[in-house]
Amino acid sequence: MSNPVHPATRIGHVHLKVSDLGKSIDFYSGVLGFQVTQQYGPGAAFLAAGGYHHHIGLNTWESKGATPPPAGHTGLYHTAFLYPTRAALGDALRRVREAGLSLDGAADHGVSEALYLRDPDDNGVELYWDKPEAEWPRQPDGSLAMYNAPLDLEALLAAAEPTK
Repeated sequence: MSNPVHPATRIGHVHLKVSDLGKSIDFYSGVLGFQVTQQYGPGAAFLAAGGYHHHIGLNTWESKGATPPPAGHTGLYHTAFLYPTRAALGDALRRVREAGLSLDGAADHGVSEALYLRDPDDNGVELYWDKPEAEWPRQPDGSLAMYNAPLDLEALLAAAEPTK
């Protein structure tokens, strides 16, 4: 076995090829609430939360007007955005509903609660929060015992942070 990666290593950002920069900005900024930190003309934009340089890169350099890859092919399954609290995830659900978007699914995984939807280019998007580690379900040997149970969306909405 090789040496494991440093435990503080994280995925820093995702950079997506998109077909229409404006529609993608409308989704990631207008619906999800990420702020545009920089835009390079009509071909690329960078968005972030909390003043970070960028969590999301969007570009049309090789994909302007393109169609999504067909089902059954390799590629990105989904991008996952980690929210700091259940209330923040509830706010994300409120934003998605107010935008008239539908979910592909929602689940309680024991370790997290997650919402699944599609961006304008049919890329999978997961919005989730991690439950406190002390609450994660475990097997008798201490290994994780994740599961896939229905998520109560109305209870999640009730936990939402108040709108500003």
